[in-house]
Amino acid sequence: MSRVRPPAVAGLFYPDDPQRLATTVESLLAVDVSADEPVAQALVVPHAGYVYSGPTAGVAYARLRARPGVSRVVLLGPAHRVWTDGLAVPSVDGFATPLGMVPIDDALRRRALGVPWVTVDDAPHAREHSLEVQLPFLQRLFGAVSLLPLAVGDARPHEVAEVLDVLWDGPETLVLVSTDLSHYLDYASARMRDERTAAAIVAADAAAIEDDDACGARPLRGLLVAAARRGLDVRLLDLRSSGDTAGDRDRVVGYGAFAVTPRSAADRARPSPAAGR
Repeated sequence: MSRVRPPAVAGLFYPDDPQRLATTVESLLAVDVSADEPVAQALVVPHAGYVYSGPTAGVAYARLRARPGVSRVVLLGPAHRVWTDGLAVPSVDGFATPLGMVPIDDALRRRALGVPWVTVDDAPHAREHSLEVQLPFLQRLFGAVSLLPLAVGDARPHEVAEVLDVLWDGPETLVLVSTDLSHYLDYASARMRDERTAAAIVAADAAAIEDDDACGARPLRGLLVAAARRGLDVRLLDLRSSGDTAGDRDRVVGYGAFAVTPRSAADRARPSPAAGR
């Protein structure tokens, strides 16, 4: 019998009614994207409730309409509720949302488990929202797609990057890192902090990103190391906070959307930044 992780935050972070959820996601994906943009190989997306961070997530995911052929997704996010050493993959066969089940890619899971600091542990996944809220976007964009979700705990940038090196292969594989930015600063202070963090992300300067700059700093730093090794660029797509969407401006959470893309011909001559230590 299949074992499926049920939705943990449907009705809280996003609608639990399938039709309303589909309509909501499609509205968030209704973003104009230039046909000249390079194809995203990976994305950094936020993970708050859709009313707060959904518009920023939509800006990122809209880029994937121009990327056909995605059949599997490697999804990394922070372990908010149950801490883990290294990275944890679930044992279940699928993750469910109101739109249906997303199957776990067992072949990718077995490859990941070849890395010593990857373990099987369902506890960090059971209530983790940072991974779950990404799934309806993937379901609306790709329909049948397999998934390897990784909850990232105490892992150094090179350790996360090594896992990505094992999993990130052909164009059929999309990499996603789920993270919000600053937490609970006033609007102006958050904007300054997030602009600094965004500059470090675009520069692929993993060492410049502190744990307090992003709740998913650990998977984010690992992605930047892996992207720099591959000679990829990181582009800022959107930067805002809950004070721009549905929250007050006294204590906000920052959201950023970034695309990891091939370098342009003009940029290939410049060296990759030293990302991560």
